[in-house]
Amino acid sequence: MSGSKDAKTFARSFSHLLKRAVQFSVHSYMLESGKSGLTHRQYTVLSAVDAHEGKSQTELVRITGIDRSTLADLVARLMAQGYLQRRRTKEDARMNAVKLTPVGKKALKTAQSAADDVDKKLLQLLSASDRKMMMDGLTLIAGEMDKIDSEQPVKPSNGKVKLKRRS
Repeated sequence: MSGSKDAKTFARSFSHLLKRAVQFSVHSYMLESGKSGLTHRQYTVLSAVDAHEGKSQTELVRITGIDRSTLADLVARLMAQGYLQRRRTKEDARMNAVKLTPVGKKALKTAQSAADDVDKKLLQLLSASDRKMMMDGLTLIAGEMDKIDSEQPVKPSNGKVKLKRRS
């Protein structure tokens, strides 16, 4: 296949264009957030912890959409930087609840304005009616992922796999 034909195929691929849009969003965030020093994913984790203080790392995986091992690595690095603290939950000693430290709250506040600016700049690329349509479409697609996440197999204490469903 020729390079020109490849480019045309990608230019019409919704999933490819969506990936490129995410890359542009992350790139824009990194340009804006220089003084915060947080990567986009670190910002996402701090923001999720702030909004859902005391939730377990397992719950943060569901909330952020970041896979379990990546989230565990991010939490460990954010703890080493003094942004997060972790403790075992009272309900299940195998689970860790995560909380922002005062330093983490300050870093999040610094990064928040950059994240807000990026959202504004991205949305300004679209007309007002296209913004609404884009947000509605992305919300619909994200909802489909939420359905998949809610049906992930979980192992109860008896060892048998069941599908976890939300009401």
